[in-house]
Amino acid sequence: MTPAATVAVPRSAPLTARFARASLVALLVTLGFTVPAPASAAPATAATSCYGGAVTVRYGEVRDFGPYVTTSRCTDINMRMTGGDAEFGWACVQFARAGACNYWTKIGRSWTTIATDVLNGTRFTVPNGVDLEGSSATFQIAF
Repeated sequence: MTPAATVAVPRSAPLTARFARASLVALLVTLGFTVPAPASAAPATAATSCYGGAVTVRYGEVRDFGPYVTTSRCTDINMRMTGGDAEFGWACVQFARAGACNYWTKIGRSWTTIATDVLNGTRFTVPNGVDLEGSSATFQIAF
């Protein structure tokens, strides 16, 4: 009887972290679990939230903000004041087809809906004003 060949494995060579991680992933996949991507990886088609797609505008730079075209991000047109010395602002939505403002809305520091249930692809401008002439204001509009 011939002795069986043996392979010597040094004691200082435990499983590497990479091999251990790959084994764990393979086990989880086999069991039907999915492994999330690392936290730093962003999805290739990350959706932008309604407010995440907001545009920043400044009172006094133009008479009306826009023209803009509504998107699928929001079903409403929303606005808020983010800076300046004005206490509040006024805004309305003027749709290209209607030609007139829908209604004037007082705009403060939190998001306010200035038009509801607006169809995607609708062209509009936002006539605006502030509480006191000479005041400054910065707004965001989400649509």
